[in-house]
Amino acid sequence: MGARTVPSLAEAHRLDPHELGGGESSSLWWLTRKLQQAPDSTAGQPSLSLSFDLRSRSRIKARLSDGRDVGIVLPRGTVVRGGEWLAGPGLTVQVLAAQEDLIDVRSNTPLKLLRAAYHLGNRHIPVQVSEDFLRLGWDSVLADMLIGLGLNIERLSASFEPEAGAYAHGV
Repeated sequence: MGARTVPSLAEAHRLDPHELGGGESSSLWWLTRKLQQAPDSTAGQPSLSLSFDLRSRSRIKARLSDGRDVGIVLPRGTVVRGGEWLAGPGLTVQVLAAQEDLIDVRSNTPLKLLRAAYHLGNRHIPVQVSEDFLRLGWDSVLADMLIGLGLNIERLSASFEPEAGAYAHGV
């Protein structure tokens, strides 16, 4: 298998580190598992800063904090949250939630915030829900809609961790 060929998940688990790109002759390392907890030793481990969109994809190529290129091959539907760990042969990496261009939505009344959540959900927009705010990816049309509903919005740069959805595991 060539170093740049993306293996299936089953193939990735069967191959040795050199075939997966972990050897000195290759420039691509593979991450194929999401760890349930942080490894015993995290000192010196590289990190990977990704947007929510990229953390929601099962197959991507990215660059680690130490400059190494990695291919991520996870089961379809896997969402990696900021702070979680991925592993592959010879490599463990912490994934960080990248700063993103977002809309912060606030209101003096809970009812207005609930109405905003309803309208955003009706459009299947990923939304981060908090007790006193909603956050979503920047979109000028949605910003105008929210202002029209009487909400206070602010454009900001922050990490984005939207709700997993009603049918996601571990909700």
